[in-house]
Amino acid sequence: MINLILFIAVLFFLAYAILILYFRVGWMNTSEVKLKKDYNPKTKVSIIIPARNEEKNIAALLRNITAQIYPTHLVQIIVVDDHSTDQTASIVAQFPQVKCISLVDFTQGKILNAYKKKAIETGILHSEGELIITTDADCAMCEFWLLGIVYYYEQFHPQLIAAPVAFFNHANWFQTFQSIDFFTMQGVTSALSYFKSGTMCNGANLAYTRHAFDAVKGFEGIDDIASGDDMLLMYKIEKTFPRQTTYLKCKDSIVYTHAMDSIKSFFTQRIRWASKASRFEDQRIKGILAAVFLFNLFLFFILCASLYSVYYLNLFLLLIIAKASLEMCLLYPVSQFFKKEKELRLFYFLQLIHIPYILISAILSQFGTYQWKGRQVK
Repeated sequence: MINLILFIAVLFFLAYAILILYFRVGWMNTSEVKLKKDYNPKTKVSIIIPARNEEKNIAALLRNITAQIYPTHLVQIIVVDDHSTDQTASIVAQFPQVKCISLVDFTQGKILNAYKKKAIETGILHSEGELIITTDADCAMCEFWLLGIVYYYEQFHPQLIAAPVAFFNHANWFQTFQSIDFFTMQGVTSALSYFKSGTMCNGANLAYTRHAFDAVKGFEGIDDIASGDDMLLMYKIEKTFPRQTTYLKCKDSIVYTHAMDSIKSFFTQRIRWASKASRFEDQRIKGILAAVFLFNLFLFFILCASLYSVYYLNLFLLLIIAKASLEMCLLYPVSQFFKKEKELRLFYFLQLIHIPYILISAILSQFGTYQWKGRQVK
């Protein structure tokens, strides 16, 4: 029995090692874009911002966007107020450059499951730009964010650009854990783009052509679930325009957002992200998700067995150290890009949290409903 467990452990680790090294190769071979800050863009863009009860964040975001170094006549900013019950709309009204649309005028009182998709869709219907860019109301970016995206677009003309997202730097261990997990996903996103998978992106920093959105009929066919306004749309565009979705590895175009401040909100967010996994038609991404889940499930079983045998405890510790060291091969170069190397000091200690996090979020994401933005969705 012990020999069988050891054999399975070796197989799992080898499979996981291949996966992590595959991601590292993709990240390292993705060329970093160096923005020419005197570049003269020609593309008109429409920035779509869905917002629900964002009175604490929306003004800061709009100050960031209106301060972009980009020709003002080529920028359209649209905030879609998603049934806010606070002062979001009145704050947006203080910015004359920004168009504010009330989603309530376009839902006819219907109860929806995918309000964010409806908000983005409504914003796009009122857009004038060739390039649609979406971000979230609680984000921040530097003054070259927009120029960086358009510079890349005008050089290569992809149909969709997954641009980088990171968490603000935080001092406490819980938010550091989230930050590491998040920039890990950025590394994977870049790798999958390099290998032309077209399966990962984040709606907090996403650009796609109006032509592509119209060609795939927007969110049609994926508007029955609350999440997926980014990755499921990307997959639709990749299917229609093969090898025309990409990742922008550019420091000037990083968007920053906040980590969750409680365990409940953290799991709600991660369950929302994971809930769309069952809708992926690409068997490669399903295989990757399954491999990560099964490896962590195996580690959990070994941990449980270690309560009864020192042998299993030693095996568990060996696997955890080997797993973390392997992941560091990917995480360190990614952390350098995002200037988050210091956060890795806690990485080995956070491994024990990572295992239950993967298992719980994966299992719960496939069952029932969850709360998001004060709504019960599925």
